[in-house]
Amino acid sequence: MNLIANFAVLASRRTIFDLPVCDLGWDDALVFINELASIPVGQTVVCFVNAHNMLTTLRDDEYYRIMSHNLVLPDGIGLNIASQIAHGAPFPANLNGTDFVPAFLTFMEAPRRIGLIGGTRSVVEAAAENFRKHTPWHEFVVVSDGYFDKAEPTDVIEELERQKLDILIVGMGTPLQEKWVHDHIRADHARLVLTVGALFDFVSGAVPRAPKTVRMMRLEWAYRLLQEPTRLWRRYIIGIPVFLFHVLRYRFRRRERILSHPEEHGSALQPRSEHKKAS
Repeated sequence: MNLIANFAVLASRRTIFDLPVCDLGWDDALVFINELASIPVGQTVVCFVNAHNMLTTLRDDEYYRIMSHNLVLPDGIGLNIASQIAHGAPFPANLNGTDFVPAFLTFMEAPRRIGLIGGTRSVVEAAAENFRKHTPWHEFVVVSDGYFDKAEPTDVIEELERQKLDILIVGMGTPLQEKWVHDHIRADHARLVLTVGALFDFVSGAVPRAPKTVRMMRLEWAYRLLQEPTRLWRRYIIGIPVFLFHVLRYRFRRRERILSHPEEHGSALQPRSEHKKAS
């Protein structure tokens, strides 16, 4: 991650399970990431984390290390609850990728060349077409669907090199997409990378979003559970209580650490080590 993004993580963040999560408001996040897209050097990877992602960081050290070097934005009510418990206030905005990415594309007035990777061929093609209708001043390029050899992505990398992109949007699911970007995407492929999970499914229309009223009530997770109970029941029915348990445990253990070792307060490395041992 470039120095400006790194500074933002340090200057405006709240740690959840020792992972720095940006506490920017909606407008500030749009302005800031737009500035990152304009920087001619370095690379920033922007990720969106929800309760499920945060639980993954507890059991996957590689994923945690990668995410700690990315620009992480809060997604969903679970992060708000965690922030309220750990820091006394919810995050200023729910910066979920499904809403934020289309808004960001609209916010960027300068035309950009934007690549898409992920989903089935029909889904990513439809997503690209809808993006073109939404923001016709940008150029959208389908680099690849998500069904390629992740360990040997030679053809995909060659296509990236040929396309000369400004921004790359990758939707292959967590933690695969973040690990793959970390291992294979260089700054000369794209200065700004957005990892977006199931965004292409929603943008293409393959998966319907919850009605606006449901989203305003912060119950989109329940709507998705009703749509795909077989795939999502474990994530929500089991995952949410487990996440809240870890949030509460982490809060009290963090307090104990601060009271016992105040000189270590502020270090992200030692608390992470202790927390992992307890998980």
